[in-house]
Amino acid sequence: MRANDRPLKDVVLEILKKYRLQDHLEETRLVSEWEKVTGKLIASHTGGLYAKDGILFVKVDSAALRQELQYRKEKLIDLLNKNAGKTVIREIIFR
Repeated sequence: MRANDRPLKDVVLEILKKYRLQDHLEETRLVSEWEKVTGKLIASHTGGLYAKDGILFVKVDSAALRQELQYRKEKLIDLLNKNAGKTVIREIIFR
């Protein structure tokens, strides 16, 4: 190994930090794990999920479920961030 050779993992992490992509990558990963965190039933009635700047946007197909999720919002935020191992989501907006 030459003096300036580095593992690929280190180079990728450096690029993610330099271009501020790490937060976006973590938000995207959390969106993909929505069903794991909420369960199949809730996941089947939600969709159109996306995250931006620490805010998770969730489309809900039922007003009653939207209200129920609103009551559980803080718990969902805690579960999502626990799954990520750090604070990624600060707010959830149910639409």
